Amino acid sequence: MADRIELPRYIKIAVDVASRIYKGSLKEASTLKGRSILASEYNVSPETIRRSMKLLEDKGVVEVSKGIGVIVKSSKNALQFIDSFKEKEHIGDLRSSLKNLTDKRDEIEREIQEVNSKILEYSYRYKSTNLVEILEIEVPIESKIIGKTVGEVQFWYNTAATIVGVKRENTILISPGPYLVFTQGDIILAVGDEWVSERIRKFLENYDNY
Repeated sequence: MADRIELPRYIKIAVDVASRIYKGSLKEASTLKGRSILASEYNVSPETIRRSMKLLEDKGVVEVSKGIGVIVKSSKNALQFIDSFKEKEHIGDLRSSLKNLTDKRDEIEREIQEVNSKILEYSYRYKSTNLVEILEIEVPIESKIIGKTVGEVQFWYNTAATIVGVKRENTILISPGPYLVFTQGDIILAVGDEWVSERIRKFLENYDNY
């Protein structure tokens, strides 16, 4: 579950006061208690109350009148403020969830890279024993996947093959991930079942039909 974002105290107080105004416990045209009394009620500093009231004033919920105090202005605006706050709070929750999911995705990608590195290492180590077979398939010059990413062409979905690396010139890109862009001359290093080689070649040659 995503961690909730802790809101500043003055915003929480503003929402609470707006809720009291909307529910009618604080009537329109009535004057709120003095800043120091409100500060004592909420157990915060007068400056925190000032910020809360300023926020509500900016939203048309109250009016701060020098020498008089804080006057309740609109229960309708109080409701609008509460609703907008809930939307912002929801956005904050979504952002928090997105961060957690992104962190999990990054961790999964790191684990995938480690596993792929081991697959690649063992594949070459035991290549002569036929215990693990690693396929090397060059991307045809005319293949339509050139210029597209691994994720974009849904490589695994269409071939059921796991790419453990890509040979590019004199370099092997280990566990390239979904954002690798295929280029002319790439040699795909992949593992899969006994029919995977045929599926990959068919996919590379007929990508437009997938």
